[in-house]
Amino acid sequence: MPTSPTLAGRPVALGRRLAAIFYDALALIGIWFVAGAAAVAFHHGEAMPASSAGFSLYLALLSYAYFGLSWRRGGQTLGMKTWRIKVVDAATLAPLSWRQSVLRYTVGLLAWLPLGFGYWWALTDPLGRGWPDRASATRLIRV
Repeated sequence: MPTSPTLAGRPVALGRRLAAIFYDALALIGIWFVAGAAAVAFHHGEAMPASSAGFSLYLALLSYAYFGLSWRRGGQTLGMKTWRIKVVDAATLAPLSWRQSVLRYTVGLLAWLPLGFGYWWALTDPLGRGWPDRASATRLIRV
C-alpha cells in the first residue's frame, strides 16, 4: 500500500509511540505466557529456574519473532496497528530489511536502560526519531 508523502512527513508523537509500546507489551505477556506453559510441559511439569539463560534466550527470540515478523510483513505490530503507526525504511519508505529489524529490536531494548532515554530522545530530534529509528535507518509514520 503506497504511503502518502504528506503523511510520511509527519513525525509520530512520543505519546502515541509509548501507547503502542504498552499495547505490544500486553501482546508479549500473552506470548510469554503460552511459551512458558510450553516450556513447563517440556520440563516435565517443573517450573523453569529464574536464572535459566536458555529460557531467557527462548523468550527473547520469541519476542524478536513477534516484532521482526510484524515489521517485515506489514510494518506494524498489533500495538502499532491500533495507534495507526507504521515503521518503514527512512530513505525509501519500503518495508524493513531483516538487518534493520534486528538493529531496531536490539537498540530498542537498549533504549530502555537509562529510564527510556532512547525513546525520550524523540522529543529533541528534529525528525522525531528515537534511538531505534536512528540506529536502524527507519522511521515511524502515521497511517
